Amino acid sequence: MNDRSQQRRPATFRLDDPGVVVTEIDETSRISRGTIQITPEPDPSTLPVPIEPSLPPRRGFPWGALFWSGLAGLTLLGVGLGVVHLIEDLFARSESLGFVGLALALVTALALAVVIGREAYGLARLATIEKLHQRASAVLASDDRKESRAIVQDLLQIAHQNPQLARARAALESHAGEIIDGADMIRLAERELMSPLDAEARRLVSSAAQKVSIVTAVSPRALIDVLFVFVASLRLIRQLARLYGGRPGALGMIRLLRHVIAHLAITGGMAASDSLVQQMLGHGIAAKLSQRLGEGVLNGLLTARLGLAAIDVTRPLPFAALLQPKLSDLATDLLRKKNEE
Repeated sequence: MNDRSQQRRPATFRLDDPGVVVTEIDETSRISRGTIQITPEPDPSTLPVPIEPSLPPRRGFPWGALFWSGLAGLTLLGVGLGVVHLIEDLFARSESLGFVGLALALVTALALAVVIGREAYGLARLATIEKLHQRASAVLASDDRKESRAIVQDLLQIAHQNPQLARARAALESHAGEIIDGADMIRLAERELMSPLDAEARRLVSSAAQKVSIVTAVSPRALIDVLFVFVASLRLIRQLARLYGGRPGALGMIRLLRHVIAHLAITGGMAASDSLVQQMLGHGIAAKLSQRLGEGVLNGLLTARLGLAAIDVTRPLPFAALLQPKLSDLATDLLRKKNEE
């Protein structure tokens, strides 16, 4: 056995010995013969932690979507065959009745195609506004100048059909060539385009809350109250969507209502703030108004809360440069007009 194959015996040494050299792990320089080499062990806290790749969730076969698609297809086929048999029977009875039935079928098909086209356009418009809101929020965080110009151009296209925004569009287009940061451009567009729309939206919400408050205060039936609040809420959501550039149809209203309810659940639910309601109803007006009027004011506050959630959902830009309307302001207006009445 040679010397290299034999294990080295333990030995003692001093760290200040010139023959002791401390090297790093990845150091590849050659050490002279007879020199003691010390390699420090790595700190466990600095070692990389192996992360197992997360597997995507396994999705099963969409049996539900397949069922509803098949059911819809069978329904359309059944309706189509029924119409064909009806027209054939009309032609068998009388040629004039057959042509009348054929004309009615063509008119119905044309109207159905128009309705489907309007629903598709409304859904696409709502999706565009929702994406604009998300893109604007991202630009406010990243300050991307190029993306901010693209968002402003999309906003101008949406606002082109509103004659009330003609001056605001001209003022915003005059700043298009200036050197402005991305976040500042979004804030400028919000001040120019959203200011008149926000004022009108606040008026709509306040008006709807007042109507609900009055009707539910004088209504003798609870069923009438529920129906009126439901209809007024749907009407308010549709008006706000149209105000900010949306064109919701029946399917669009269902989608908007779902988004508004989800927004209410995230931001605190239908309870309009316990402290506010207790202050307004328990201490402020409960001793002055009757029970029915107090219930009417509470229903008006809840309608106003729903309207504020609808503003957040239908508005194409987030609140950054302008103050977001608060429930306390609308409640103050509602109570002031209630006292005047």
